[in-house]
Amino acid sequence: MRYRNFQRVRYSGSMRTYGQYCSIARALDIVGDRWTLLIIRELLLQGPCRFTDLKNGLPGIAANLLSTRIKELEQAGLIQRADAPPPVATTLYSLTENGLALEPMLKTLGHWGLRYMTDERQGDAFRARWLAYAPAWFTTDSNPDAPPSTIQLIAGGEHAVVELRSGQVHTRIGDVTDPDLTLDGPPRAVLGLLTGMIDFAGAAHLGLTAHGKRDVLQRLRPVAENVSTARIEVGI
Repeated sequence: MRYRNFQRVRYSGSMRTYGQYCSIARALDIVGDRWTLLIIRELLLQGPCRFTDLKNGLPGIAANLLSTRIKELEQAGLIQRADAPPPVATTLYSLTENGLALEPMLKTLGHWGLRYMTDERQGDAFRARWLAYAPAWFTTDSNPDAPPSTIQLIAGGEHAVVELRSGQVHTRIGDVTDPDLTLDGPPRAVLGLLTGMIDFAGAAHLGLTAHGKRDVLQRLRPVAENVSTARIEVGI
């Protein structure tokens, strides 16, 4: 008997297994270890990248543990490596078709995790890519007929840009010249406002400042109106 998309996984000596004939258990055998899904996240956000770029996107991981996880994911058929030609001349890691197939699951997991973003823990790392993907993954453009607009995001010293055009939400890290709206504040305030967990008054109470056309933000609509069972408490 042949199964569609059937993959025979080679378990490495360090890969633990639940030992259950269940698709959820089998999936967790592959991606359930600590750091594994975050490695997938970075490869989804960065695309093909060097080991150092991957490690920089995973603050707190040891280089030897990252190497181990990469080897396990290669054996499982989720990651592949290729030698980039000059001037890069280094190994690049990327997701295979099976690795890319995890994107919808990560989006669902990230959307579910918004309910636990109600506060910032001291010492938590923050990256511009994490600021950029939230509006792209968790919001839609509610006015596709409106002219293109741009929003500059600044949170925790990280910069990202939201571009609204043709009914779609596009994001990237960095800056834009002459944005329609600039939002600057703590990650909790910026992300809370973008994902509908907090309004302008609450975001301002948390330290957010806004310059430009605030009505542009009305075009960003959370993917689901009940994004979270818990809204950010601001102590007003």
